[in-house]
Amino acid sequence: QEHYGGLKGLTVTWIGDGNNVLHSIMTSAAKLGMHLRIATPKGFEPDLRVTEIAEQYFKEHGTKLLLTTDPLEAADGANVLVTDTWISMGQEEEKKERLKAFQGYQITMQTAKSAASNWTFLHCLPRKPEEVDDEVFYSPQSLVFQEAENRKWTI
Repeated sequence: QEHYGGLKGLTVTWIGDGNNVLHSIMTSAAKLGMHLRIATPKGFEPDLRVTEIAEQYFKEHGTKLLLTTDPLEAADGANVLVTDTWISMGQEEEKKERLKAFQGYQITMQTAKSAASNWTFLHCLPRKPEEVDDEVFYSPQSLVFQEAENRKWTI
């Protein structure tokens, strides 16, 4: 909101795991007037119950929700590219399997080429290089440090 001056009409793209952070975005984006495009590997989709609730919210608020396995399809026209850890606490034993499943999901400048010209990048940290490359993470479009600073005020 600080960067764009408002949220209504923005397209947010999530590329990564169908985890708790995505669930929060799914249940709030439509209420804030945002469109949401999600790319997850097969088997790592968001919880079906959350998806059903989100679909209802998007319908009620006249915004669009897309779920796909194709990161470039999800990134198409996005204002905001977002990811999070692919290996959450308690999933460390699944690391090898997860890294294999998430190949091709790293956010790179190639991903950003599909996004809108005014794209930005968010990650709630800590970040691993396989999730987003250095070029995007340290780019002028990256708002991760402002995001972290803002989170300080909610703690």
